[in-house]
Amino acid sequence: MSLLKLGFYNQRFHLLRFIPPQSSNVSPSTFWVQNLTNNNTTNHSSLSYTPRINPVIAKALRTEAAATAQPIRMVKAIRVHQLGGPQVLKWEDVELGEPKEGEIRIKNKAIGLNFIDIYFRKGVYKAATMPFTPGMEAVGEVTAVGPGLTGRKVGDIVAYAGNPMGSYAEEQILPADKVVPVPPSVDPITAASIMLKGMTAQFLVESGHTVLVHAAAGGVGSLLCQWANALGATVIGTVSTKEKAAQAKEDGCHHVIIYKEEDFVSRVNEITSGKGVEVVYDSVGKDTFEGSLACLKPRGYMVSFGQSSGTPDPVPLSALAPKSLFLTRPSMMQYTSTRDELLETAGEVFANVASGVLRVRVNHKYPLSEAAQAHADLENRRTTGSVVLIP
Repeated sequence: MSLLKLGFYNQRFHLLRFIPPQSSNVSPSTFWVQNLTNNNTTNHSSLSYTPRINPVIAKALRTEAAATAQPIRMVKAIRVHQLGGPQVLKWEDVELGEPKEGEIRIKNKAIGLNFIDIYFRKGVYKAATMPFTPGMEAVGEVTAVGPGLTGRKVGDIVAYAGNPMGSYAEEQILPADKVVPVPPSVDPITAASIMLKGMTAQFLVESGHTVLVHAAAGGVGSLLCQWANALGATVIGTVSTKEKAAQAKEDGCHHVIIYKEEDFVSRVNEITSGKGVEVVYDSVGKDTFEGSLACLKPRGYMVSFGQSSGTPDPVPLSALAPKSLFLTRPSMMQYTSTRDELLETAGEVFANVASGVLRVRVNHKYPLSEAAQAHADLENRRTTGSVVLIP
């Protein structure tokens, strides 16, 4: 008789005993399992198997290895158990497994804060699960790679933006094809602040036009103004304070409108001599949407890519007809859906940072554990430029 030890989760240990046909009235294709419990009682049950013993033993060994649990790895993360204000962001311990095939584990060095994180926290956008870990952008160091993975190795510094959500964590598991290498010329904090915002600006920006950029001193707005200016556009920006107006000027705005002091529609009409602008970039939403449409020249483009003030009221298609306007609501994820698109877009962003075309303003850094305060400050327009969370 031969014995083979098997490990199971809910038993002390099991023995798999092969009983030859001559020693028992059973078929040659039967194993008996002897379960030894804490009180040393013995239970038996039969398992059928194929007559080839070696593959069965090999499979049993693999089962034992899989069933032997790795030490539970706990990391800190921000979790959302219910929708609401910044107070629903909770600093908790979460379990983190090992990367599977096609995956990597990274230890985050810096995490970008974006308005889309607020949309998910409030329920404007619906998370796939509840509770969930928010966050759509991070830079970190690879600490483990899944079986058979090539192209990434432990120690690499990589960045990601978009799906999967869950960057508000000390460490996380990511699909390897969703990350891009960070060039040595770009530090992790800068990279984390520009991945999502920079790639958004990359697919939005137009050259050679007169454009209106709302929230010109914000994360994406600042980059849009710089990039559009570099491409030869005449840039008009709206901001809420004189301090933000000064930053917008530095970032390439030719004209800055403080919308709390003057009507931006009238001011745009004055600046353009009544012609209007070719493109409006509107991340504010409800408070500016109708005015943005009024600022456009015939055949102009209304680009709505956010709603920090709330969801705009519905607009009938007939409202676009008098000036033959184009209305679009783009998302970065559809512009970086393939690996080639992702690498090309991120590469262009990093190149413009390295060359000085884009000056990244990381004006606010918070410990990851204080994400609630960072959300409150961003929502209440107490920030400028980019906001980064540090684990």
